[in-house]
Amino acid sequence: MNETKQPQGVGPTLLSATVLSLALLGDMLIYVILPVNAHLFGVTLFWVGVLLAANRLIRIFTYGAIAALAERIGPRNLAIIAAVAACLSTLTYGLATGWPLLLIARLTWGLCFAALTLVVFAYAVKDKSKAGTRVGLSRMVQQTCPTLVLFLGPLAAIAIGATEIFIVLGILSAAAIPVAFLLPKEGRKPEPKKTEWLPRPYRFDWFMFIAGLTVDGVFTMAITLSVAETSSIGTAMIAGGVLLGIRRGSEALLGPVGGILGDKYGPDRLLFWSSLATVIGFVLLACGFIYAGGLLTVIGRSFIAALWPAEIALRTSDEMTLRRIAVGQTWRDIGAAAGPLMAGSLSATVALDHMYWAMGGLMVIGLWLQRR
Repeated sequence: MNETKQPQGVGPTLLSATVLSLALLGDMLIYVILPVNAHLFGVTLFWVGVLLAANRLIRIFTYGAIAALAERIGPRNLAIIAAVAACLSTLTYGLATGWPLLLIARLTWGLCFAALTLVVFAYAVKDKSKAGTRVGLSRMVQQTCPTLVLFLGPLAAIAIGATEIFIVLGILSAAAIPVAFLLPKEGRKPEPKKTEWLPRPYRFDWFMFIAGLTVDGVFTMAITLSVAETSSIGTAMIAGGVLLGIRRGSEALLGPVGGILGDKYGPDRLLFWSSLATVIGFVLLACGFIYAGGLLTVIGRSFIAALWPAEIALRTSDEMTLRRIAVGQTWRDIGAAAGPLMAGSLSATVALDHMYWAMGGLMVIGLWLQRR
């Protein structure tokens, strides 16, 4: 009984983050390669949209079930299963043609990502006094491989082929399997509570929904459109890619800083100031300061990503921590899925500056919702 509460070193957190980082190789590159090479994969542009959204949609309804499975079989066993399945899904991108097999691969990857994300959180929040630091360090590790593959992957795809690159990445991602075996074994787990397929959101979960909707959803799609209003499409793609690339790089660099500061001064306090930074970022975007506003929004988002699991851990009892993190991640993903739909449907009739004002207003509501 007591052994489950003994704090562990940071090693399991970094190992689990390494598993997720390696597993992410194929998913990162599919967003870059599939839209412009749809014919090589035997799909239409309609199915490109479906395939790129499928992994997020299935996560929305399965975080609760996966959290229950983690409680039943332990994070280590779940990580091993997910690492194997992630490797197979990436190989499928390179070997299969046509939407049925590719859709199965994308759905499989969605389950893998949900499982490995919860595994990382499970190890990171075991010692609540250091949860922010561990989550921050895990963000740094898990962004390493995605960042490298986004820089080098397109060049490799040009050299060896758009489908062949995923065979290579599938082989490379197999390195996640032996790393997963290095995770500590757990004893027998108590019978988990009833699974909630779409859990009811509490106050803090509504903040997570707003953060997903505004920063992960609307901002990600609208920033390229904003640049395109004053420059060429090519420049817009490059600038938008740079800003979104900075988002991943800033998570790797600022995540540990945010986590350490959160543990020292309290994650709730730093979460407030990070959210306020995104509000100011949206105001700057609405006023036409695209790069300054985009950069500040990205920085605020980086701190939020490192702090929110630690904040939930401090608010929740040990036996419910993973479940509550799963609920927060669910509603964050719901917001992130709704954001592009909102931006796409409103962009033809609503000016982007008005949209940014609205997102800033929503984040102000989020400032109130996140308070204890």
